[in-house]
Amino acid sequence: MSGYRVSRSRLADVLFAVAVGAVVLTAAAFDTDTTAVDYGLIALSSAALVFHRTSPRAVLAVSTAGGSAYVLHAHPGPTAALPVFVAVLVAARAGHRGYAAGATMLFLAAYIPTGPTTHDVVERSSLLSGWFLCAVITGMADRNWQAYLRQTEQRALEAERTREEAALRRAGEERLRIARELHDSLTHSISIVKLQAGVAVHLARKRGEEVPPALLAIQDASSEAMRELRSTLEVLRSDEPTGTPALLVERACAAGLAAELKVTGEVRPLPATLDRAVYRIVQEALTNAARHAGPAKVSVELAYDIDELTISVTDDGTADPAHPPKPGVGLTGMRERVTALAGTLHAAPRPQGGFEIRACLPLGEAG
Repeated sequence: MSGYRVSRSRLADVLFAVAVGAVVLTAAAFDTDTTAVDYGLIALSSAALVFHRTSPRAVLAVSTAGGSAYVLHAHPGPTAALPVFVAVLVAARAGHRGYAAGATMLFLAAYIPTGPTTHDVVERSSLLSGWFLCAVITGMADRNWQAYLRQTEQRALEAERTREEAALRRAGEERLRIARELHDSLTHSISIVKLQAGVAVHLARKRGEEVPPALLAIQDASSEAMRELRSTLEVLRSDEPTGTPALLVERACAAGLAAELKVTGEVRPLPATLDRAVYRIVQEALTNAARHAGPAKVSVELAYDIDELTISVTDDGTADPAHPPKPGVGLTGMRERVTALAGTLHAAPRPQGGFEIRACLPLGEAG
């Protein structure tokens, strides 16, 4: 699916570059003195636009160089500035405002001397200056708007996460309250019933009398009720995760995330606190990958060493090392959990693209 999206995006870029080149070539065809060199320069400056998503600065350099050479050689009309105009707009939108302004001045410096008269020079220069100024401003405005949308989405996600955590906290508090009420009321009453029944059975046997079946039934039923009540109270008081990292990966795959699990080293039982931390770290990392990585592959690895467990969750998504994300509630909570266990956490974009979360937890007494 991701390859299909990339191919569609690339096809759209090619069609866009062809459309821009066709407009400039059509205008150049009406000039009788247009040469093969001119057509080649137009094709070069237009074809570079195919890569405007991945390499905006390179596209800006190629389009500006080709367009400037074309206007110096052929002295065309304002339409010749269209590929450079688009490249400036894309560069400004990507945040390269200085490069966009420099390319604009370079192209105008090449274009201004091509006017046959002073009037034409002033008119064409003013027109193109206005175009390029609009391109830079539009690119900056669009970039700011996209940043605002991303911040708004992030705030909404954090607010949702906060509401979920608050709801879970309230549910946990309510479970503890119910557990206390059951313990204070039922446990005391059942204990007294069991104790009285036991005393009655003991006295009857001591006197050599036959123990009434009803009394034995009361004793057995009270003992069974105590066991079931203790089990119920343990469930109510427990906030342990129900599952394993393997189950989390299986659920992520069922939800459409391309995830895989790899376990290395000697697997052994972990203390309850450490086992819960491993579960929560993998859960949070998979949640972040599903929300922010896009159509990416996620790899979850648990590496058991002699005295350390390393949890590594990596993806090949859209994270950029040049623009690391701000830690949200999830990453902050993950770091606090790891720090409480005397471990270390690394969460950042990878140099080759994507995001990596690596937690190292000690398996000794420190853990």
